[in-house]
Formats: sequence, structure tokens, C-alpha cells
Amino acid sequence: MAQDQKHPQEQRDRQIVNELLMGDPNDHNLAELARLRIRYCNFPGARQLSQDLDLILEQWQLAEADLFEKTRQLHEKGKVYKRASNEDVQDWT
Repeated sequence: MAQDQKHPQEQRDRQIVNELLMGDPNDHNLAELARLRIRYCNFPGARQLSQDLDLILEQWQLAEADLFEKTRQLHEKGKVYKRASNEDVQDWT
């Protein structure tokens, strides 16, 4: 069996996940959850982080398909990620 890998963004993402665990399902948090679900989908590692993403979906009473539908609608309306200077910011890395 292959050894689990460590994602290069895992430490930073852990902080975001911890905030989501304590937060509410507002537009920004929904977008963050969807982004992280995509990032860690089928990733061979970060198992605790992935389990916490599942837990957030459960806490917010959302199915993954519903999460993705909501965030598609958010992104169609406008940019979810904005800097204070109103520059668009997207983090798909």
C-alpha cells in the first residue's frame, strides 16, 4: 500500500477548515468548502482534513451536490473572493 502524501497547502488549509468548523454556511464559507472539497477529492493523504470537510457538510446539512450547485450560483452572480482593494482573488492552487 502506498504511503499517504502530504499536500503542499495542507497546513494553510487546516486553518481554513478549523474556521469553517466554527463558522456558518455564508457565501464565502460555502465557496471555501467547495474549493477544498475539490482540492482534496481523491487525494492520497490529508485524511483527517478530508474527514473534517465531510463533518462540515453534515453540520451544515448539505449534500456535496447541493454545495456545488450553490457555489456555482454564487460564482455566476459575481466573484466570491475579493481583496480589500476590490481586485479579484482566486485560489485554485
